[in-house]
Amino acid sequence: MRNPHVLVVDDEADIRASIKDILADESYVVTAAANAAEARAARAERKFDLILLDIWMPDTDGITLLREWSDSGELNCPVVIMSGHGTVDTAVKATRLGAFDFVEKPLSLAKLLRTVEAALESAGRQSRAAHNLLPSLLAPAGRSALMQGLRERVQQYARHDGTVLMSGEPGTGRGAFARYMHGLSRRADEPLTTLSAASITDSNYEEQLLGSVHDGEVTAGAFERASGGTLVIDELADLSAAAQRVLFGVLESGRFLPIGSSAPVKLNARVVATVGPDYEARIEAGELRRDLVSQLSELMLRIPPLRDYAEDVPELLKYYVDKLVDSEGLTFRRFSVAAQNRLRNYPWPDNVRELKNLVRRLLLSGKSADIALEEVEAEISAIGPVNEPLVKQDLLALPLREAREQFERAYLQQQLELCGGKVGQLAKRVGMERTHLYRKLRSLGVDFKSA
Repeated sequence: MRNPHVLVVDDEADIRASIKDILADESYVVTAAANAAEARAARAERKFDLILLDIWMPDTDGITLLREWSDSGELNCPVVIMSGHGTVDTAVKATRLGAFDFVEKPLSLAKLLRTVEAALESAGRQSRAAHNLLPSLLAPAGRSALMQGLRERVQQYARHDGTVLMSGEPGTGRGAFARYMHGLSRRADEPLTTLSAASITDSNYEEQLLGSVHDGEVTAGAFERASGGTLVIDELADLSAAAQRVLFGVLESGRFLPIGSSAPVKLNARVVATVGPDYEARIEAGELRRDLVSQLSELMLRIPPLRDYAEDVPELLKYYVDKLVDSEGLTFRRFSVAAQNRLRNYPWPDNVRELKNLVRRLLLSGKSADIALEEVEAEISAIGPVNEPLVKQDLLALPLREAREQFERAYLQQQLELCGGKVGQLAKRVGMERTHLYRKLRSLGVDFKSA
Protein backbone atom coordinates (compact mmCIF):
# COMPACT_ATOMS: atom_id res chain seq x y z
CA MET A 1 0.00 0.00 0.00
CA ARG A 2 1.33 3.44 -0.98
CA ASN A 3 2.44 5.69 1.87
CA PRO A 4 0.52 9.03 1.97
CA HIS A 5 2.31 11.93 0.28
CA VAL A 6 2.14 15.23 2.18
CA LEU A 7 2.98 18.72 0.86
CA VAL A 8 4.28 21.12 3.55
CA VAL A 9 4.06 24.81 2.60
CA ASP A 10 5.81 27.19 5.01
CA ASP A 11 8.27 30.05 4.51
CA GLU A 12 10.24 29.18 7.67
CA ALA A 13 12.98 26.68 6.84
CA ASP A 14 13.30 25.29 10.36
CA ILE A 15 9.56 24.58 10.55
CA ARG A 16 9.59 22.87 7.16
CA ALA A 17 12.53 20.72 8.20
CA SER A 18 10.97 19.89 11.56
CA ILE A 19 7.64 18.82 10.05
CA LYS A 20 9.38 16.83 7.36
CA ASP A 21 11.41 14.91 9.96
CA ILE A 22 8.37 14.25 12.13
CA LEU A 23 6.24 12.94 9.26
CA ALA A 24 9.10 10.95 7.72
CA ASP A 25 9.53 9.15 11.05
CA GLU A 26 5.88 8.11 10.74
CA SER A 27 6.49 6.75 7.21
CA TYR A 28 4.85 9.62 5.32
CA VAL A 29 6.38 10.86 2.07
CA VAL A 30 6.97 14.60 2.34
CA THR A 31 7.56 17.37 -0.18
CA ALA A 32 8.40 20.84 1.16
CA ALA A 33 7.67 24.23 -0.43
CA ALA A 34 8.98 27.56 0.85
CA ASN A 35 6.29 29.74 -0.75
CA ALA A 36 3.19 29.75 -2.92
CA ALA A 37 5.17 29.57 -6.18
CA GLU A 38 6.96 26.39 -5.08
CA ALA A 39 3.67 24.93 -3.86
CA ARG A 40 2.02 25.55 -7.23
CA ALA A 41 4.95 23.93 -9.00
CA ALA A 42 4.88 20.91 -6.71
CA ARG A 43 1.15 20.35 -7.24
CA ALA A 44 1.60 20.67 -11.00
CA GLU A 45 4.04 17.76 -10.91
CA ARG A 46 2.18 15.29 -8.68
CA LYS A 47 -0.95 14.61 -6.65
CA PHE A 48 -0.79 14.92 -2.86
CA ASP A 49 -2.86 13.19 -0.22
CA LEU A 50 -2.67 16.12 2.22
CA ILE A 51 -1.41 19.72 2.29
CA LEU A 52 -0.15 21.49 5.42
CA LEU A 53 -0.45 25.18 4.53
CA ASP A 54 0.91 28.18 6.44
CA ILE A 55 -1.18 31.38 6.37
CA TRP A 56 1.49 34.08 6.50
CA MET A 57 3.93 33.85 3.57
CA PRO A 58 5.84 36.60 1.74
CA ASP A 59 4.52 36.14 -1.81
CA THR A 60 0.95 34.86 -1.53
CA ASP A 61 -0.80 34.18 1.77
CA GLY A 62 -2.24 30.75 2.50
CA ILE A 63 -5.90 31.80 2.34
CA THR A 64 -5.40 33.34 -1.11
CA LEU A 65 -3.63 30.20 -2.30
CA LEU A 66 -6.39 28.01 -0.87
CA ARG A 67 -9.00 30.15 -2.63
CA GLU A 68 -7.06 29.85 -5.88
CA TRP A 69 -7.10 26.05 -5.69
CA SER A 70 -10.74 25.95 -4.58
CA ASP A 71 -12.02 28.30 -7.32
CA SER A 72 -10.18 26.37 -10.02
CA GLY A 73 -11.53 23.02 -8.82
CA GLU A 74 -8.03 21.78 -8.01
CA LEU A 75 -8.62 21.18 -4.31
CA ASN A 76 -8.61 17.39 -4.47
CA CYS A 77 -7.12 16.61 -1.05
CA PRO A 78 -7.57 17.78 2.56
CA VAL A 79 -5.83 21.01 3.59
CA VAL A 80 -4.76 21.76 7.16
CA ILE A 81 -4.07 25.41 7.97
CA MET A 82 -1.03 26.30 10.12
CA SER A 83 -0.67 29.66 11.88
CA GLY A 84 0.70 31.20 15.04
CA HIS A 85 -2.41 33.33 15.48
CA GLY A 86 -5.63 32.08 13.96
CA THR A 87 -8.76 34.20 13.94
CA VAL A 88 -12.43 33.37 13.59
CA ASP A 89 -12.56 35.27 10.29
CA THR A 90 -9.68 33.20 8.96
CA ALA A 91 -11.44 30.04 10.12
CA VAL A 92 -14.66 30.96 8.34
CA LYS A 93 -12.82 31.77 5.11
CA ALA A 94 -10.73 28.61 5.27
CA THR A 95 -13.78 26.46 6.06
CA ARG A 96 -15.73 27.82 3.13
CA LEU A 97 -12.77 27.15 0.88
CA GLY A 98 -12.51 23.52 2.02
CA ALA A 99 -9.91 23.48 4.80
CA PHE A 100 -10.19 20.48 7.12
CA ASP A 101 -8.61 21.77 10.34
CA PHE A 102 -6.26 24.26 11.96
CA VAL A 103 -3.07 23.69 13.98
CA GLU A 104 -1.38 26.39 16.02
CA LYS A 105 2.30 27.25 16.14
CA PRO A 106 4.48 26.39 17.92
CA LEU A 107 3.39 22.98 16.70
CA SER A 108 2.57 20.22 19.14
CA LEU A 109 3.92 16.89 17.88
CA ALA A 110 0.93 14.93 19.20
CA LYS A 111 -1.61 17.45 17.85
CA LEU A 112 0.07 17.56 14.44
CA LEU A 113 0.10 13.78 14.04
CA ARG A 114 -3.51 13.43 15.24
CA THR A 115 -4.64 16.09 12.78
CA VAL A 116 -2.73 14.55 9.87
CA GLU A 117 -4.23 11.12 10.59
CA ALA A 118 -7.76 12.54 10.93
CA ALA A 119 -7.43 14.55 7.72
CA LEU A 120 -6.24 11.55 5.73
CA GLU A 121 -8.99 9.35 7.15
CA SER A 122 -11.69 11.88 6.32
CA ALA A 123 -10.49 12.75 2.81
CA GLY A 124 -13.53 13.74 0.77
CA ARG A 125 -15.69 14.44 3.84
CA GLN A 126 -15.06 18.16 4.21
CA SER A 127 -18.39 18.91 5.90
CA ARG A 128 -16.79 18.39 9.31
CA ALA A 129 -14.44 21.29 8.73
CA ALA A 130 -16.48 23.95 10.51
CA HIS A 131 -16.96 21.76 13.57
CA ASN A 132 -13.23 21.01 13.75
CA LEU A 133 -11.93 24.44 12.90
CA LEU A 134 -14.06 27.05 14.64
CA PRO A 135 -13.86 26.05 18.33
CA SER A 136 -10.04 26.08 18.33
CA LEU A 137 -10.02 29.56 16.81
CA LEU A 138 -12.65 30.86 19.23
CA ALA A 139 -10.31 30.02 22.13
CA PRO A 140 -9.11 33.21 23.86
CA ALA A 141 -5.37 33.69 23.22
CA GLY A 142 -2.63 33.36 25.81
CA ARG A 143 -0.03 30.73 26.68
CA SER A 144 0.45 31.56 30.35
CA ALA A 145 -0.37 28.92 32.94
CA LEU A 146 -3.29 31.08 34.07
CA MET A 147 -4.89 31.20 30.62
CA GLN A 148 -4.20 27.56 29.84
CA GLY A 149 -5.87 26.57 33.11
CA LEU A 150 -8.83 28.82 32.34
CA ARG A 151 -9.32 27.29 28.88
CA GLU A 152 -9.18 23.81 30.38
CA ARG A 153 -11.85 24.80 32.91
CA VAL A 154 -14.07 26.13 30.12
CA GLN A 155 -13.58 22.91 28.16
CA GLN A 156 -14.74 20.94 31.20
CA TYR A 157 -17.76 23.20 31.71
CA ALA A 158 -18.70 22.87 28.02
CA ARG A 159 -19.45 19.17 28.57
CA HIS A 160 -22.14 20.03 31.12
CA ASP A 161 -25.35 22.00 30.75
CA GLY A 162 -25.60 23.87 34.06
CA THR A 163 -25.90 27.61 34.45
CA VAL A 164 -22.63 29.56 34.59
CA LEU A 165 -21.76 32.76 36.45
CA MET A 166 -18.74 34.52 34.90
CA SER A 167 -17.18 37.25 37.04
CA GLY A 168 -14.55 39.72 35.94
CA GLU A 169 -13.78 43.35 35.20
CA PRO A 170 -15.24 44.96 32.05
CA GLY A 171 -13.09 44.30 29.00
CA THR A 172 -11.57 41.04 30.30
CA GLY A 173 -13.19 38.93 27.59
CA ARG A 174 -16.09 37.35 29.47
CA GLY A 175 -18.08 37.29 26.24
CA ALA A 176 -15.22 35.59 24.40
CA PHE A 177 -15.12 32.81 26.98
CA ALA A 178 -18.91 32.42 26.74
CA ARG A 179 -18.62 32.03 22.94
CA TYR A 180 -15.77 29.54 23.38
CA MET A 181 -17.83 27.47 25.82
CA HIS A 182 -20.84 27.53 23.50
CA GLY A 183 -18.67 26.50 20.53
CA LEU A 184 -17.40 23.44 22.40
CA SER A 185 -20.77 22.39 23.79
CA ARG A 186 -23.42 20.05 22.40
CA ARG A 187 -25.41 23.23 21.64
CA ALA A 188 -22.73 24.61 19.26
CA ASP A 189 -24.97 24.38 16.17
CA GLU A 190 -27.83 26.24 17.90
CA PRO A 191 -28.20 30.00 18.57
CA LEU A 192 -25.88 31.97 20.84
CA THR A 193 -28.00 34.88 22.07
CA THR A 194 -26.54 37.77 24.06
CA LEU A 195 -28.83 40.04 26.09
CA SER A 196 -27.43 43.26 27.51
CA ALA A 197 -29.00 43.91 30.90
CA ALA A 198 -28.67 47.64 30.30
CA SER A 199 -31.16 47.36 27.42
CA ILE A 200 -33.86 45.96 29.72
CA THR A 201 -36.14 48.62 31.20
CA ASP A 202 -39.02 48.55 33.68
CA SER A 203 -41.45 48.98 30.78
CA ASN A 204 -40.14 46.22 28.49
CA TYR A 205 -38.52 43.58 30.72
CA GLU A 206 -41.34 41.04 30.45
CA GLU A 207 -41.56 41.19 26.67
CA GLN A 208 -37.77 41.24 26.31
CA LEU A 209 -37.36 38.12 28.46
CA LEU A 210 -40.60 36.19 27.95
CA GLY A 211 -41.88 37.34 24.56
CA SER A 212 -45.52 37.94 23.76
CA VAL A 213 -48.52 36.71 21.80
CA HIS A 214 -51.00 39.32 20.55
CA ASP A 215 -53.75 38.74 17.95
CA GLY A 216 -51.92 35.71 16.68
CA GLU A 217 -48.68 37.62 16.27
CA VAL A 218 -45.79 36.09 18.22
CA THR A 219 -42.82 38.15 19.42
CA ALA A 220 -39.99 35.92 20.63
CA GLY A 221 -38.31 36.88 23.89
CA ALA A 222 -34.72 36.13 24.85
CA PHE A 223 -35.50 32.66 26.19
CA GLU A 224 -37.27 31.68 22.97
CA ARG A 225 -34.59 33.18 20.68
CA ALA A 226 -31.94 31.17 22.53
CA SER A 227 -33.97 27.93 22.41
CA GLY A 228 -31.68 24.96 21.94
CA GLY A 229 -28.60 27.12 22.38
CA THR A 230 -27.06 29.46 24.93
CA LEU A 231 -28.39 32.69 26.43
CA VAL A 232 -25.72 35.09 27.74
CA ILE A 233 -27.00 37.83 30.06
CA ASP A 234 -24.36 40.55 30.15
CA GLU A 235 -23.90 42.53 33.41
CA LEU A 236 -26.53 40.79 35.50
CA ALA A 237 -26.43 43.45 38.24
CA ASP A 238 -27.82 46.03 35.79
CA LEU A 239 -31.16 44.23 35.67
CA SER A 240 -33.95 45.93 37.59
CA ALA A 241 -35.47 44.23 40.63
CA ALA A 242 -38.55 43.29 38.59
CA ALA A 243 -36.47 41.77 35.78
CA GLN A 244 -34.40 39.83 38.31
CA ARG A 245 -37.59 38.46 39.84
CA VAL A 246 -38.82 37.22 36.44
CA LEU A 247 -35.45 35.69 35.59
CA PHE A 248 -35.27 33.89 38.92
CA GLY A 249 -38.78 32.50 38.46
CA VAL A 250 -37.94 31.09 35.01
CA LEU A 251 -34.70 29.50 36.20
CA GLU A 252 -36.35 28.01 39.26
CA SER A 253 -39.35 26.55 37.41
CA GLY A 254 -37.64 25.74 34.12
CA ARG A 255 -40.57 27.28 32.25
CA PHE A 256 -41.73 30.67 31.04
CA LEU A 257 -45.08 32.09 29.98
CA PRO A 258 -45.09 34.61 27.10
CA ILE A 259 -47.33 37.64 27.67
CA GLY A 260 -50.82 36.97 26.34
CA SER A 261 -50.31 33.20 26.20
CA SER A 262 -51.82 30.51 28.41
CA ALA A 263 -49.35 27.78 27.40
CA PRO A 264 -46.10 27.68 29.39
CA VAL A 265 -42.96 26.98 27.36
CA LYS A 266 -40.18 24.74 28.66
CA LEU A 267 -36.84 26.52 29.00
CA ASN A 268 -34.43 24.90 26.54
CA ALA A 269 -31.39 27.14 26.73
CA ARG A 270 -28.23 27.14 28.76
CA VAL A 271 -28.02 30.41 30.69
CA VAL A 272 -24.70 32.18 31.28
CA ALA A 273 -24.53 35.46 33.19
CA THR A 274 -21.65 37.90 33.58
CA VAL A 275 -21.05 40.03 36.67
CA GLY A 276 -18.37 42.44 37.85
CA PRO A 277 -15.83 41.41 40.47
CA ASP A 278 -17.78 43.43 43.05
CA TYR A 279 -20.97 41.41 42.72
CA GLU A 280 -20.90 40.40 46.41
CA ALA A 281 -20.96 44.08 47.35
CA ARG A 282 -23.90 44.59 44.97
CA ILE A 283 -25.72 41.77 46.77
CA GLU A 284 -25.03 43.36 50.17
CA ALA A 285 -26.26 46.70 48.85
CA GLY A 286 -29.54 45.09 47.79
CA GLU A 287 -28.91 45.69 44.08
CA LEU A 288 -28.59 42.02 43.18
CA ARG A 289 -30.66 39.09 44.43
CA ARG A 290 -28.61 36.51 46.28
CA ASP A 291 -30.99 33.70 45.35
CA LEU A 292 -30.67 34.65 41.67
CA VAL A 293 -26.87 34.55 41.88
CA SER A 294 -27.10 31.18 43.62
CA GLN A 295 -29.41 29.87 40.88
CA LEU A 296 -27.00 31.02 38.18
CA SER A 297 -23.81 29.76 39.82
CA GLU A 298 -24.08 26.01 39.36
CA LEU A 299 -20.71 26.56 37.67
CA MET A 300 -18.54 29.61 38.35
CA LEU A 301 -15.72 31.11 36.30
CA ARG A 302 -13.51 34.06 37.23
CA ILE A 303 -12.02 35.85 34.22
CA PRO A 304 -8.79 37.53 35.40
CA PRO A 305 -7.72 41.08 34.53
CA LEU A 306 -4.97 41.35 31.92
CA ARG A 307 -2.47 42.62 34.50
CA ASP A 308 -2.65 39.16 36.14
CA TYR A 309 -1.16 37.49 33.07
CA ALA A 310 0.97 40.28 31.63
CA GLU A 311 3.44 37.74 30.21
CA ASP A 312 0.84 37.07 27.49
CA VAL A 313 0.79 40.69 26.29
CA PRO A 314 3.34 40.17 23.44
CA GLU A 315 1.33 37.22 22.13
CA LEU A 316 -1.94 39.15 22.44
CA LEU A 317 -0.43 42.05 20.50
CA LYS A 318 0.53 39.70 17.65
CA TYR A 319 -2.85 37.98 17.82
CA TYR A 320 -4.80 41.22 17.43
CA VAL A 321 -2.49 42.50 14.69
CA ASP A 322 -3.23 39.34 12.69
CA LYS A 323 -6.95 39.47 13.53
CA LEU A 324 -7.40 43.12 12.54
CA VAL A 325 -5.31 42.76 9.39
CA ASP A 326 -7.46 39.78 8.42
CA SER A 327 -10.91 41.08 9.43
CA GLU A 328 -10.58 44.83 8.74
CA GLY A 329 -7.94 44.93 6.01
CA LEU A 330 -5.54 47.07 8.06
CA THR A 331 -1.85 47.34 7.18
CA PHE A 332 0.34 44.76 8.88
CA ARG A 333 2.86 46.18 11.37
CA ARG A 334 5.13 44.64 14.02
CA PHE A 335 5.62 45.81 17.60
CA SER A 336 9.26 46.47 18.41
CA VAL A 337 10.77 44.63 21.37
CA ALA A 338 10.92 47.89 23.34
CA ALA A 339 7.25 48.58 22.62
CA GLN A 340 6.26 45.06 23.70
CA ASN A 341 8.24 45.34 26.94
CA ARG A 342 6.63 48.69 27.70
CA LEU A 343 3.17 47.28 27.21
CA ARG A 344 3.92 44.24 29.34
CA ASN A 345 4.37 46.67 32.22
CA TYR A 346 1.34 48.81 31.42
CA PRO A 347 -1.55 48.18 33.89
CA TRP A 348 -4.31 47.89 31.23
CA PRO A 349 -7.17 49.38 33.28
CA ASP A 350 -9.64 48.46 30.53
CA ASN A 351 -8.06 45.02 30.01
CA VAL A 352 -8.03 43.12 26.69
CA ARG A 353 -10.56 45.49 25.14
CA GLU A 354 -8.12 48.37 25.65
CA LEU A 355 -5.29 46.34 24.12
CA LYS A 356 -7.34 45.55 21.01
CA ASN A 357 -8.31 49.20 20.57
CA LEU A 358 -4.69 50.28 21.00
CA VAL A 359 -3.56 47.84 18.31
CA ARG A 360 -6.25 49.12 15.94
CA ARG A 361 -5.20 52.76 16.44
CA LEU A 362 -1.53 51.94 15.87
CA LEU A 363 -2.26 49.97 12.70
CA LEU A 364 -4.36 52.85 11.39
CA SER A 365 -2.00 55.68 12.30
CA GLY A 366 1.46 54.41 11.36
CA LYS A 367 3.33 54.17 8.09
CA SER A 368 6.53 52.30 9.01
CA ALA A 369 6.62 48.51 9.29
CA ASP A 370 7.64 48.61 12.96
CA ILE A 371 5.70 50.10 15.86
CA ALA A 372 8.25 51.99 17.96
CA LEU A 373 8.25 52.69 21.68
CA GLU A 374 7.62 56.39 21.00
CA GLU A 375 4.36 55.62 19.19
CA VAL A 376 3.17 53.50 22.09
CA GLU A 377 4.03 56.20 24.63
CA ALA A 378 2.08 58.72 22.58
CA GLU A 379 -0.99 56.49 22.56
CA ILE A 380 -1.27 55.35 26.17
CA SER A 381 -2.33 57.83 28.79
CA ALA A 382 0.46 59.17 31.01
CA ILE A 383 -1.36 58.37 34.21
CA GLY A 384 -4.61 56.71 35.23
CA PRO A 385 -7.38 58.62 36.99
CA VAL A 386 -6.59 59.52 40.58
CA ASN A 387 -9.41 57.33 41.87
CA GLU A 388 -8.17 54.25 40.00
CA PRO A 389 -6.82 51.44 42.19
CA LEU A 390 -3.05 51.49 42.55
CA VAL A 391 -2.61 48.36 40.42
CA LYS A 392 -4.24 50.17 37.49
CA GLN A 393 -2.00 53.23 37.54
CA ASP A 394 0.70 53.51 34.90
CA LEU A 395 3.65 54.65 37.02
CA LEU A 396 6.19 53.77 34.30
CA ALA A 397 5.00 56.75 32.29
CA LEU A 398 6.26 59.17 34.95
CA PRO A 399 9.68 60.50 36.00
CA LEU A 400 11.01 58.79 39.14
CA ARG A 401 10.10 61.56 41.57
CA GLU A 402 6.52 61.91 40.28
CA ALA A 403 6.09 58.14 40.15
CA ARG A 404 7.25 57.81 43.76
CA GLU A 405 4.87 60.55 44.91
CA GLN A 406 1.99 59.05 42.95
CA PHE A 407 2.70 55.61 44.40
CA GLU A 408 2.95 56.92 47.96
CA ARG A 409 -0.25 58.97 47.60
CA ALA A 410 -2.28 56.09 46.15
CA TYR A 411 -0.76 53.61 48.60
CA LEU A 412 -1.54 55.70 51.67
CA GLN A 413 -5.01 56.69 50.46
CA GLN A 414 -6.03 53.09 49.93
CA GLN A 415 -4.39 51.92 53.17
CA LEU A 416 -6.23 54.71 55.01
CA GLU A 417 -9.53 53.45 53.60
CA LEU A 418 -8.71 49.96 54.85
CA CYS A 419 -8.03 51.44 58.29
CA GLY A 420 -11.37 53.23 58.37
CA GLY A 421 -9.69 56.66 58.30
CA LYS A 422 -7.81 56.04 61.58
CA VAL A 423 -4.29 57.47 61.27
CA GLY A 424 -3.06 55.68 64.39
CA GLN A 425 -4.05 52.32 62.91
CA LEU A 426 -2.54 53.39 59.58
CA ALA A 427 0.80 54.16 61.26
CA LYS A 428 0.94 50.63 62.66
CA ARG A 429 -0.14 49.10 59.38
CA VAL A 430 2.52 50.83 57.26
CA GLY A 431 5.26 50.84 59.91
CA MET A 432 5.72 54.62 60.29
CA GLU A 433 5.96 56.88 63.32
CA ARG A 434 2.71 58.84 63.65
CA THR A 435 4.21 62.36 63.57
CA HIS A 436 6.22 61.53 60.45
CA LEU A 437 3.13 59.97 58.89
CA TYR A 438 1.08 63.15 59.48
CA ARG A 439 3.78 65.21 57.71
CA LYS A 440 3.87 62.72 54.84
CA LEU A 441 0.07 62.80 54.42
CA ARG A 442 0.05 66.61 54.38
CA SER A 443 2.92 66.81 51.87
CA LEU A 444 1.11 64.42 49.53
CA GLY A 445 -2.20 66.24 49.88
CA VAL A 446 -4.02 63.27 51.43
CA ASP A 447 -7.08 64.55 53.30
CA PHE A 448 -6.89 62.23 56.29
CA LYS A 449 -9.38 64.36 58.33
CA SER A 450 -12.29 63.78 55.94
CA ALA A 451 -11.36 60.09 55.71
